[in-house]
Amino acid sequence: MKERLIRLMRMINLIQSKPGILARELADCCETTERTIYRDLEMLHAMNIPISNYGHGKGYAFISNFSMYPLDWTEQEALSFSMLPSVMEQMKSLLPEGFDSALEKVMGVHKKEKSKRADILQHVTDVIQMGTPAYREEDGSASFLYDIIQARLSQQTIRTVYYTQSRNEESQRDIDPYYLVPRDHRFYLIGYCHSAGDIRTFRISRFRDVKLLSDTFDKGEFNLKTYMKNTWSIERGADQIRFKIKFHANIARYVKEEELFVKPKLTPQKDGSLLFEVTVNHEREFMNWLSQYGPEAEILEPKVYRDIMRQKLERWKSLYE
Repeated sequence: MKERLIRLMRMINLIQSKPGILARELADCCETTERTIYRDLEMLHAMNIPISNYGHGKGYAFISNFSMYPLDWTEQEALSFSMLPSVMEQMKSLLPEGFDSALEKVMGVHKKEKSKRADILQHVTDVIQMGTPAYREEDGSASFLYDIIQARLSQQTIRTVYYTQSRNEESQRDIDPYYLVPRDHRFYLIGYCHSAGDIRTFRISRFRDVKLLSDTFDKGEFNLKTYMKNTWSIERGADQIRFKIKFHANIARYVKEEELFVKPKLTPQKDGSLLFEVTVNHEREFMNWLSQYGPEAEILEPKVYRDIMRQKLERWKSLYE
């Protein structure tokens, strides 16, 4: 039975590495007969291994994207597998010849794939260039980006030291990283904060330290689009504010090219101007965005924000008189 199990594993490896391999070739590689290979193929079918026969003389291959490698192990699974020799030490005399070399090959594949993923991740983080806060000479958040992406891919909780600007203090937090979100030349992490017991948004440049924990997480049914619904950029609120803006004709085409995180209703007017309607759950970021267009953008509704903009302009004017 042990010999057959080893043969089945080798057959899977051979079919994966050489699609279209013939039964006689499998028999030669496994040092057995074609009849035995056919019986083994029937067993693999019974185990729901999706192997297809291309037809007489055309050999065997996996259906769809089935493959044994790369080994998508968690660190705990890899550790458990690497402990097999010590666990089975007392049964060494019962193990078939080649067990040790087979284990070495499997672990070698795991380490190679792990190294390959790490190299790709490092290249990605090297490509991403992040800004530096004006008060800081050096920005260490770029290295944290590597750790955070790695934690997200392996679904590991991170332990951080985070600076909260509103309270001007640092605190230790354990966070399940769900999503990295780029906004306004910055990266934000959205995830479950164990200290708060809720989903929170963190600015990456405010991390002072990041360590991966052995604890893993499952984000369950969390939906980013639902969480960020009607959020203009990153700052979420509980309101539902319907803005109606008139953009003058000379900038209407530029407004249409804006890459936004919410979906506005755009209605071109006969005079070339553009009526822009959008619902947001917080006004601050939207009002800041609108200010860049100066007198080319007019708030029509709500009236309260039209008044707020007028008061703001009056304060600005008083500074230069």
